Amino acid sequence: MVSEYTQSDLFRGARIHLSELAGLEIRDCEVSGLKIVDCYGGDVHLGGDFGRVVVNDVDVTAYVEAELDRLHPLRVRARDVESPEDYQATWAAIEAQWGATVDRARLLPESAPHERVDGEWSFVETHRHLLFACDAWVGSAVLEEDAPYHPLGLPAGGTPPEEVAKLGLTPDATPTLDEVLTARSARMAVMRDVVNGLTTAELDRVCGRKPADPYPDQEYVVRRCLRVVLKEEAEHHRYAVRDLAVLEAAGSA
Repeated sequence: MVSEYTQSDLFRGARIHLSELAGLEIRDCEVSGLKIVDCYGGDVHLGGDFGRVVVNDVDVTAYVEAELDRLHPLRVRARDVESPEDYQATWAAIEAQWGATVDRARLLPESAPHERVDGEWSFVETHRHLLFACDAWVGSAVLEEDAPYHPLGLPAGGTPPEEVAKLGLTPDATPTLDEVLTARSARMAVMRDVVNGLTTAELDRVCGRKPADPYPDQEYVVRRCLRVVLKEEAEHHRYAVRDLAVLEAAGSA
């Protein structure tokens, strides 16, 4: 049976030496200062938000970011938005991109959008998470809706169960792709209305509340909230097309 460690500080500052670590998976963890030295093996994968990555004494951080930007140009646009027109154009591009990707997913067998690839969120779960992200950063923070959270929304991994329950979310639900996309389409239309009505003054407005209770008590400005949504959409689209390629290859085989 595979050992699992959750919310543990057991390995903080630890030194693992001359041990068998093949197949080890580290997920959703703080890894600043992590070192893998004099080790060997194949198929080593790193994924996450790393400030600096050095491989065999070569700093590859800039190369990796540049390659990701080349392959997924909407990452750059989402990161660099400034004016109302930037937000409008970037959101329109994101909607168009997702439209094409959803059409691509619908060509797969009905079960495929529910399948996880290498333990990552399924296509359906990805859309559930983006639904929650837009509910939180737009519905709650920007618009201050009375009931911003759709029950099918999926928060980030590691969100305490009691906080999930407070938001009225149902992470264990098993909705169809169409049910999730219906909710997504409604919230994406709200986002479209928000960005189409933007002014510079509105972008600089301080929101009256935060995205959700688990978020830090700090100042949330409209431009930051909308930028978070754009970046979430761009990054999770990257993950989705990566996994769709695997599912398509499996279907062809």
